[in-house]
Amino acid sequence: MSTLEIRGLKVSVDTENGPVEILKGVDLTIKSGETHAIMGPNGSGKSTLAYSIAGHPKYQITGGTVTLDGVDLLDMTVDERARAGLFLAMQYPVEVPGVSVSNFLRTAATALRGEAPKLRTWVGEVKSAMSALSMDPSFAERNVNEGFSGGEKKRHEIMQLELLKPKIAILDETDSGLDVDALRIVSEGVVRAKADNDLGVLLITHYTRILRYIKPDFVHVFADGRIVEEGGPELAEKLEANGYAEYVSK
Repeated sequence: MSTLEIRGLKVSVDTENGPVEILKGVDLTIKSGETHAIMGPNGSGKSTLAYSIAGHPKYQITGGTVTLDGVDLLDMTVDERARAGLFLAMQYPVEVPGVSVSNFLRTAATALRGEAPKLRTWVGEVKSAMSALSMDPSFAERNVNEGFSGGEKKRHEIMQLELLKPKIAILDETDSGLDVDALRIVSEGVVRAKADNDLGVLLITHYTRILRYIKPDFVHVFADGRIVEEGGPELAEKLEANGYAEYVSK
């Protein structure tokens, strides 16, 4: 059982007019096997939360703590956080020219496991993961995300999730840019990873459509840099019906 614990997290970014506070005291606990959905209007700080936990240098932590299994993540580098069991699926996955998908994945698996996976076994794992996500096997030899469509990039992110087996996964608007079929396939990959590895999931989204596939245990409404309401799946349905207007002025 793993636990990601966020307490009183405050985060600022530098602007031309000086530092601006984006997160204003966030409290959240995610345990193995739980799915937490964070929903809220644009500009409320949802992605800032994701990238701050992962260690993006743009965001300055000005208060609070983030721990994984009692260990301080904020004192770790980005790669140390990944090795500790944290995974971030980005809203806009970046291209990595000159590095093939197969080499990227095997290098990442080696860093996490402490030794290189046996090649024959690893090739089988990769092929199985690609097949489950309806990815053409030729993608393994293409450069990471180079020339990939939006849907292909998101499938590759979930393939990483399934192969690298983290403790906690943060999915930042994984549903953005996906058509109906890609949304279903990507969502099924997240559900598989959760079931296979007792994964804890923090799912950031604007819409309830992905929540029809990835059922949340908890829903948190984010507005103006903080969580302003919490509940179960029924809260997502309320948001779908009424929008975020009542929270923007809080």
